[in-house]
Amino acid sequence: MTRRSRFADALADRAVRRLLKLPQPSRDYRVTFDVEVPMRDGVVLLADHYVPAGPVRGTILVRSPYGRAGVMGMLFCRPFALQGFQVLSVSCRATFGSAGILNAFHGEVEDGLDTVAWMREQSWFTGSFGTMGTSYLGLTQWALLTDPPPEMKTAVIVSGPHDTGRLLYGTGAINLVSSVGWTYGMVNQGSHGPVAGTLLGAIQRDKKYRHVLDAAPVGDAAHGLWGDKAAWFDEWLAQRDVTDPFWDSARVTSAHEATDIPVLLYSGWHDLILEQVLESYAALAARGVDVQLRVGPWSHADLVGKGAGQITRDALAWFAEHLAHDGERASTSPVRIKIGGSDEWRDLDAWPPASDTRTFYLQPGGGLAGDPPAADAGPSLLRYDPADPTPAVGGMSNALDAGRRDNTARERRADVLTFSTAPLTSALEVVGSPEVELAFATDNPHVDWLVRVCEVDTKGKSWNVSEVYARRNVKANTLRLTLSPMAHRFRVGTRIRLQISGGAHPVYDRNMGTGETVGLSSQMQVSNREIAHGKGGQSFVTLPVV
Repeated sequence: MTRRSRFADALADRAVRRLLKLPQPSRDYRVTFDVEVPMRDGVVLLADHYVPAGPVRGTILVRSPYGRAGVMGMLFCRPFALQGFQVLSVSCRATFGSAGILNAFHGEVEDGLDTVAWMREQSWFTGSFGTMGTSYLGLTQWALLTDPPPEMKTAVIVSGPHDTGRLLYGTGAINLVSSVGWTYGMVNQGSHGPVAGTLLGAIQRDKKYRHVLDAAPVGDAAHGLWGDKAAWFDEWLAQRDVTDPFWDSARVTSAHEATDIPVLLYSGWHDLILEQVLESYAALAARGVDVQLRVGPWSHADLVGKGAGQITRDALAWFAEHLAHDGERASTSPVRIKIGGSDEWRDLDAWPPASDTRTFYLQPGGGLAGDPPAADAGPSLLRYDPADPTPAVGGMSNALDAGRRDNTARERRADVLTFSTAPLTSALEVVGSPEVELAFATDNPHVDWLVRVCEVDTKGKSWNVSEVYARRNVKANTLRLTLSPMAHRFRVGTRIRLQISGGAHPVYDRNMGTGETVGLSSQMQVSNREIAHGKGGQSFVTLPVV
């Protein structure tokens, strides 16, 4: 079915253009819906084809499991069709009319290549194309780049993971909110429409599946919610080892060695996929690929919210250069980052930039200072009870409250330790990945750690800036962890705080303290830890300072 944009579509286009602060449209467009795209195994996928009026400036391919209308059309199709690009938006298997069985995060290489093989035979094909999209739509791009078609000339990959196993289990604990929320959204999105379906998992978390996140074991509760509609979730719970062959077909890291085309990468400082995006940048830059990196003050959800306008404007300029060959990219800098605590966007030649290090030692009583404590200083005590798990607040997840949040109430809990500097007398700018070393002992070897660098503002509120979550099964050791990359200016009068706790429920599955299989355990055991300050070792955090 084909039609030109109607009055309602024109109003929607105008609203999106104003919201995202996009340039005035240069064209009208028409859309052909439900185009059939055959795969090698006989499965037929459905696509929508956007064609601008007049000469076509280039072709953009979008492959998504989240539908083709609603948010997906408004962000990834309409703005580009209005600027003269034709867009083919394809629904992945078993989503929004496409046939087949959904095998989440697996099999995207073959379907991507088959889509391109079909596209190159169409009379409307321009002979070259680019790709774009966020999150899973980024993974489908990396999948295609494992064996790049010669017609593929560029890609705009926004928070695209290349290693799904590590995304779910890279901390040692399963990313519970992400896995349950994504699964619930996928199971229900077809019945709620493209807009509601895409956002349902996050918006209805407390109402619809909070009981699954709180359950022990998680697997039984999940079955009660969605039955046999999400076989992949059972496989995720069973496949905790990220090196297991099960994860091989969900890993598209080989694209880093196969890709030679220009790539624009986007992420946010609180994006749960940030570290994989930085790995992609480093791998491509090391090979001399034309790659640019942009990191803003966003969480994962912000990349299709607060950050969508800037990303779309940059993508239009990128495609003007690499597809239409009639424009210039928004910036020539290889790396452009937002400095937290300021209004500054900064251009860099590479990531991470050169820096010095500054070490702060954890002190008895909750201090954080440049000098180590006395050699006989006693430890700080940390208790974690899985029956009353330490709650998550903000941070790197795909929950609605992800990102930079006030941690003050969380830090009042008895199961959270904090160590703070005196108010700063001069500004301190930290750009890079902090590192922490904790000398500790525990009466239970099955423990988790959440370590955060926070900023305490002049009103006493504590705001998370950088973090690391880790599951470790050791009884006494020196724990060394690298926190998430950050770029933040701690202003005069603020304090730097190191926050330590034993969990972040329900972002990660709580450590039951028994060593039993993740997601299948119902028994619980408390852990008591000592963080050493002098007697038994020293604990400290090292910050990369520029």
